[in-house]
Amino acid sequence: MRLGLEGVEIKRGNWRLSAEGSFTEGIHLISGDVGSGKSTLALMMAGLFSAASGSVIRDQVSSLMISFQFPEYHITGTTVREECESWGLDPTIILSSINLEAKRDYDPFRLSRGELMRLHLACVLANQYDLLILDEPFSSLDVCEKQRICNILSGRSHGITILFTHEQAIFPRIGHIWEIEDGQLRNCGSPPEGLRNWHHIPSLIRTLVASGKIPGNISPDDLIEVACRT
Repeated sequence: MRLGLEGVEIKRGNWRLSAEGSFTEGIHLISGDVGSGKSTLALMMAGLFSAASGSVIRDQVSSLMISFQFPEYHITGTTVREECESWGLDPTIILSSINLEAKRDYDPFRLSRGELMRLHLACVLANQYDLLILDEPFSSLDVCEKQRICNILSGRSHGITILFTHEQAIFPRIGHIWEIEDGQLRNCGSPPEGLRNWHHIPSLIRTLVASGKIPGNISPDDLIEVACRT
């Protein structure tokens, strides 16, 4: 199972992004500045935006899901219960997992942004996809919810997961790090070696690496372990 980008170039007016790389099973993190093209690249990977040149190869990928930053874009049900059912899921199971049982008959747009994101991600992550693309999944979530989502992602044993995020503190265990810089997708490598090549490395991890305490990965447990190392 593989997503391949071969000589891809994306253009919007005078803006350009070049991308080359191979994404295999596991979790891939893509970071980059605001406006660098993360969301555009996510759309192209999902087949919703055409590259000006190059090829996007989805080898043995039979199911795909892209989760947008704004969960409102995904809503189709007129109640929270119907929204769960629209994904083919049991509302009781989903809503009990995110503490929204009492709001099962609410219009989804009555939920707070954080509640709506929790609902959306619960539905997305309850299914198995060969290719799962998550654009800013941690936006609007508090620390506890971010950690819960990271635990679910770290436990995924199937498919390719590509995580686009500005998050600076809470991550799942990552298999590979990429970043967009100067109009190009850069392959930083896998942790721990790839941390030294990561220009958008969060400040806490940068401090640890600079002090010679290189974490094996970037999840909170990995960072705590290396920070406490004597």
